[in-house]
Amino acid sequence: MPIFAGMTLRHILRLIAITSVLAGCSEATRPVAAESVEALQARGSLVVLTLEGPTSYLVGDDGPGGYEVDLVRAFAAHLGVEAQFETRPSIAALTAALANGEGDIAAAGLTVTAGREARMLFGPAYKTVTEQLVCHNGGPAPTSIEDLGRARIVVLAGSSYLETLQALPAGGEALRWSERSGGSAMPLLEAVDAGEFDCTIADSHLADFARRRHPDLVAAMDLSGEESLAWAYSGQVEGLGDVLTAWFGQIHEGDLLERLDETWFGQFADFNYVDVSSFVDRVATRLPHYERWFEQAAERTTFDWDLLAAQAYQESHWDPDAISDTGVRGLMMLTLSTAERVGVEDRTDPRQSIAGGAAYLEDLYQRLPSGVTGEDRIWFALAAYNVGMGHMYDARALAERQGLDKNSWDDLATVLPLLSDPAYYRDLRYGYARGQEPVRYVQKVREYRALLNAQGI
Repeated sequence: MPIFAGMTLRHILRLIAITSVLAGCSEATRPVAAESVEALQARGSLVVLTLEGPTSYLVGDDGPGGYEVDLVRAFAAHLGVEAQFETRPSIAALTAALANGEGDIAAAGLTVTAGREARMLFGPAYKTVTEQLVCHNGGPAPTSIEDLGRARIVVLAGSSYLETLQALPAGGEALRWSERSGGSAMPLLEAVDAGEFDCTIADSHLADFARRRHPDLVAAMDLSGEESLAWAYSGQVEGLGDVLTAWFGQIHEGDLLERLDETWFGQFADFNYVDVSSFVDRVATRLPHYERWFEQAAERTTFDWDLLAAQAYQESHWDPDAISDTGVRGLMMLTLSTAERVGVEDRTDPRQSIAGGAAYLEDLYQRLPSGVTGEDRIWFALAAYNVGMGHMYDARALAERQGLDKNSWDDLATVLPLLSDPAYYRDLRYGYARGQEPVRYVQKVREYRALLNAQGI
């Protein structure tokens, strides 16, 4: 172990950081580098300071999870080390801990502000957000700066939201607010939903996440333009900033951030209050009856159980007696021929329907061409479940004719609707199809899956 890891030096570095802050220096605190990135790799761990929250860091049955956790683990894997998470109770405690040399990075959805840049070093931005005033539907919900004084506002202490409020011009009524300490705005959003006060402020992605759990919340107005979220990092590891810059440059070119966004925040169309309210109610009243069978089906297939549950909700709203005009029925809405193919004797038996639907989706997944990979392969299989594999082959051929990537779901989603246009389908092997339906089907399954994640499931 490097001699720099000694406790005495750690204390010295903390003293340097604290002295710099007390001196009121106008530039970001830059402690004397105690080790190099290579030394960090040699010790085998990246010490990560974070805040508890449903999308940043939350401990579940399978250990810690969250958007920040997943992103940090990807970076740690890049370095060849393990991520060692340490939580702090508030933003103030987090930033003080980083200044004191208690961690290598602070990953907690921190907004980059001028005030913070004067005190901390930041890596590249990984997400752009807008600060929003979030209120309860039916209560005071100001839509202009002049009306903010009408609402009882509580804001997270030490947050960028506080800086935003302090910078606002005076409105028609005196603007007042109170502060609460914590690691996330989520408890304040939940308090707004419970009617404890009128409004709070949250980043747009967190507000959107909360509305999927509490549909009575409304985003009344934007209080800022686009702002960047980034990790803060310690100046005690020489070269760490350069490594962060290079790594984030790579992942911005890839799809990691897009995949994490979908996992934790979903791809939502316009917010539908009735749809989301019904979903939240059915998660509590219907899903518990079937959850164990979704889990069992997932163990026998490629898919996670929440994806199967989301698909079943899109099919039947978790109603085992559902039936369509065309005769498909049950929780997974199987045709008679498909049910026979996968060994389902009673399509209205939810356990059989779930097992059969999952088996059929797995068969479609395995039959897809090898060039379809990653999550695209899942979306292709779902679309085939809805429209049939033959029409998927037609869409692939059409995509190729138009110079698009036939293995990309995004490209295929642009050509599938053309299967209902005679100018295109008359020359295709399987002919006419309502091509917009599989596109909408996949989108809704992805939305419902994200909604399940928002419920903490």
